[in-house]
Amino acid sequence: MAVTAPNFVARMRTAAARLAPRRGPRKPRPKKIKPARESRMRVLILALRIRLRIARQETAAGLSSAAHGIGALFTAAAAAVGTQLSTALPAVATRLGIYWRLMRMHKPIGAFLLLWPTLWALWIASAGQPDPRIFVIFVTGVFVMRSAGCVMNDIADRKFDPHVKRTRERPLAAGEIGVAEALALFCVLIAVAFALVLATNRLTVLLAFVGVALAVSYPFMKRYTWLPQPYLGMAFGWAIPMAYAAQANALPPVVWMLFIANIFWATAYDTVYAMVDRDDDLKIGVKSTAILFGDNDRLMVAILHAVVLLDLALVGRQMHLHAAFYWGLVAAAAFAVYEQWLIRKRRREACFAAFMNNNWFGGAIFVGLALSYIFG
Repeated sequence: MAVTAPNFVARMRTAAARLAPRRGPRKPRPKKIKPARESRMRVLILALRIRLRIARQETAAGLSSAAHGIGALFTAAAAAVGTQLSTALPAVATRLGIYWRLMRMHKPIGAFLLLWPTLWALWIASAGQPDPRIFVIFVTGVFVMRSAGCVMNDIADRKFDPHVKRTRERPLAAGEIGVAEALALFCVLIAVAFALVLATNRLTVLLAFVGVALAVSYPFMKRYTWLPQPYLGMAFGWAIPMAYAAQANALPPVVWMLFIANIFWATAYDTVYAMVDRDDDLKIGVKSTAILFGDNDRLMVAILHAVVLLDLALVGRQMHLHAAFYWGLVAAAAFAVYEQWLIRKRRREACFAAFMNNNWFGGAIFVGLALSYIFG
């Protein structure tokens, strides 16, 4: 068979390829780094490391400085707040002390004289078992309204009190507080009292408006009438129909018997109280039953106490109370006799002690009433 030229050339190439030694792929030769270049790279790396270290140190120093600055700022702020508080807190405490004295909270005798008739009404209305909620409302309300009455009294008497020995140190008389601030305090107290009344019934809420009118108007009565003490009895005694209405939602005749008894009682003890200031009241033109009764003041106080006890005895008879109630009246009569002994010479200190003695008079009646429902 003839062999063509192309086939012959291809076969010769194949045979030559088989006979030639096999070689792998060419490997790239590693480039040798010259000593000078290697030295420069090491210097650069070292410089970079030094720079990084310096940067870290600078950052740490900056953070430390910032923290120190923030700490100094907080320290300064705390010092400033502390200085303000050290200045403000005594001022606030002083102001609260003025309010406390203006409301006569340091002399609670007036609140107790208002409290006892209120409790008489609550116990009779509930047959000795008053609603705890009503009890808390009226005990709290007694102190709030008495405080409001004291504030309004001092506002009304701010021009008289500086001339009376017993009252010249009161906050308004001494110029420790202004009229506007005292009026604001009065409004706050009235608002608190009204909020308490709103937790009762509609009849009690309506009666409350009369109570506020009496409390606001009483301090001005001594300018126009010789009988401000009976008016005080009405103002203090208005808690009786309110408490009875809150408990029983009714106003039976016994309520008004208690109310009348309280008017006579308040006239008795406030006459004794006015005997303390009688000399000063005569100088400044303030009217009172102590001035009206004159030398018959002791006799009139005795008659007033007797009328109170007689009225309450009739209440006991109408309500069929236990004998314990009458023993309470006997104890109250003993305190009334002791009061006559205290005021026998009409000395200021003794008259004031006699006024304070009326707390025991009212308390004895309440204890007798409470025991009546326990044993009755």
